[in-house]
Amino acid sequence: MRLATFNILHARSQSDDKVDLDRFADAVATLDADVLALQEVDRYQSRSLEADLTAVAAAAMGAPEHRFVAALSGVPGTTWMAATGDEQPDSAAYGIALLSRYPVRAWHTVRLAPVPTRVPMWFKGSRVPELVRDEPRVAVAAEVETPHGLVTVADVHLTFVDWWNGRQLTRVRDSLAGARRPLVLMGDLNMPPERAARITGMRSLVAALTFPAGSPRTQIDHVLLDGDLPPASGRALELPLSDHRALVVDL
Repeated sequence: MRLATFNILHARSQSDDKVDLDRFADAVATLDADVLALQEVDRYQSRSLEADLTAVAAAAMGAPEHRFVAALSGVPGTTWMAATGDEQPDSAAYGIALLSRYPVRAWHTVRLAPVPTRVPMWFKGSRVPELVRDEPRVAVAAEVETPHGLVTVADVHLTFVDWWNGRQLTRVRDSLAGARRPLVLMGDLNMPPERAARITGMRSLVAALTFPAGSPRTQIDHVLLDGDLPPASGRALELPLSDHRALVVDL
């Protein structure tokens, strides 16, 4: 069984600053994951060619089970607002996706509030920080019927704000306290491995630098386990899109 997580930067490549759906599909196929967690996923956005990127990924990997969960609905810069889960299925949105080749018994969504105040961000070329509003985040979990039995797999993308992403991860941990074990938590946590392990009480299945993709200096993407699964081997893969490397774990 292969697990993978990938922050796809809405399928945009760093080499040409473009979204190419065939390139994205090929990248997903290269991962060859049985269960795949994606972050920064667009649905019907002009910047990603009005595509449903979850559907593109599902077709590329052969995943009959998949769920896109919006963190934001609308279009960046115009009608961008926090998603509630009540949006129409054909509406423009941005969020995360969890895909599985194996049957899924149940799904569970956890909504994560943004930092309540504006936070400083340094943009390239700027000498002083700019105050910006944080985005709402979301996690989605699935109870998956795998060759190793029922496994809960969760996908999450946390804020870049250090003092807040720990609170978000704690909420995800507490929300999944009653979930079936083994539990695998995957995604872009925007924090180093030691902190992720300390907050969740889970162990990492792969240690590899993931960000930035070309010359990674840190690991902010993770695959964590609570419970027992067969021995695992993992690695990071640089693919022709995104500013993150993907993580792949083979069990």
